[in-house]
Amino acid sequence: IFTEEDFALYRDVRQRIQQKIAQAFGISSASMYLTKPTFFSRINSTEAKTTHDEYWHPHVDKVTYGSFDYTSLLYLSDYTEDFGGGRFVFMDAGSNKTVEPRAGRVSFFTSGSENLHRVEKVHWGTRYAITISFTCNPDHSIGDPVL
Repeated sequence: IFTEEDFALYRDVRQRIQQKIAQAFGISSASMYLTKPTFFSRINSTEAKTTHDEYWHPHVDKVTYGSFDYTSLLYLSDYTEDFGGGRFVFMDAGSNKTVEPRAGRVSFFTSGSENLHRVEKVHWGTRYAITISFTCNPDHSIGDPVL
């Protein structure tokens, strides 16, 4: 399904996101490591079959995945053009902050309890994104995917 060109593109995008996160949070990109899971998501209005399919519940990535210190999302489809619903919501005391997905938009944040969040249910169409996460603990690092 994937070619070496696809993996080269992924590595380039991952490195660029890693550098931007490091710059934004004032840390060295060398102290950040890719961690699992890194995944593509395809969300539509299909009924959830397992609890893992119930993406709309509020959660904290560090609690859910353990190894995450920084989470990034690269959106691959557009809100209102490709799907309805599916916005990313930071659940802040007093007022929520909402991110409307746009193809090519990258959102990143620290993965701890300061960033409780959820995704609205998708009502129509399909929402595509890739989650690329980083850890500061080399024991939780993984290599880039390869063929």
